[in-house]
Amino acid sequence: MTITDVARHAGVSTAAVSKVMRNAYGVSAAMQEKVRAAMAELDYRPHAAARGMRGRTYTIGILLDNIRNTFFADILDGVRDELRDSEYTVLIGAAGFDAEVQDKTIRSMVDRQMDGLVLIAPGIQRAEVLSTAQSTPTVVIGHHDSSDLHDSVVDADGSGAGLVVDHLVSLGHRNIALVSSPGTRSSRWARTPEIVLSNGYAEAMGRHHLAEHTQICRTSYSDEGGYKAGMSLLTAGNRPTAIMTGADVAALGVWRAAHELGLRVPEDVSLVGYNNTAIADLATVQLTSVDQAGHNMGATAARLLIERVEGRRDHAVQTTMTPRLVVRGSTSAPSVV
Repeated sequence: MTITDVARHAGVSTAAVSKVMRNAYGVSAAMQEKVRAAMAELDYRPHAAARGMRGRTYTIGILLDNIRNTFFADILDGVRDELRDSEYTVLIGAAGFDAEVQDKTIRSMVDRQMDGLVLIAPGIQRAEVLSTAQSTPTVVIGHHDSSDLHDSVVDADGSGAGLVVDHLVSLGHRNIALVSSPGTRSSRWARTPEIVLSNGYAEAMGRHHLAEHTQICRTSYSDEGGYKAGMSLLTAGNRPTAIMTGADVAALGVWRAAHELGLRVPEDVSLVGYNNTAIADLATVQLTSVDQAGHNMGATAARLLIERVEGRRDHAVQTTMTPRLVVRGSTSAPSVV
């Protein structure tokens, strides 16, 4: 089935069908309905490779490191909902934490002529992202380093950390620890989420005159990473009365460590996550967490990307989400101040 067959079936020109498929400006609603009805009746599906030869494949590539991080599901839901009524198809590259594998995945997406890329907190060198963005429209989610070459969607992570510290201090906590990702210094990103979060935490602790209690444990944002951090912090001589983590998934690992050590949440240690994923609101969890609007981040990234892909904007922008603390049952006043 070809575009000519669709045009004949709809009783319009092939140029009209092409405009509908490209979502071109000026196509009437009646024409859209007529052509799409013909495509549905004929079960017509555009050939991706052929479309790529004409300049567009209508595919969007999304890079992420860990499919077990439920926050990424919120972002993907936002992307999906934003593109639901468009011709674009989303393809996901779950590349893991290794920078070389991430780089290979991005190059594969470019080689397959994907129209644009959404990179979620990429661990590859910044220079590689900038090089890719010169030829392929790109949106970076998470990293605060702005560029004229790519769009960015970030959370005000420093403010988010401040919300957590303020909440815990209001409950009476002083010995508050942070579990954060180690990041990759060789990647040459100056303002990754974990850097901005750590700085915000340190600034908030200083603002409350608690700088001497500042303690940051670096680990991967995973259940196992959180578990290792929890075992380290909760068996130390100066055990914190409260722990905040940079991701809900890591908070659950800390919770597991506390359980194994016979410690109760929140009676013995208050626990705060980040991202406010669906798991935080489970009846058996009720994790206090910072909501950074993952769905909105994904939808915004998709919208920005399509604007660049379709030539509706030629300058880069950075959009910042405003964090919100959602207080649940995992935080309370410390049993011993």
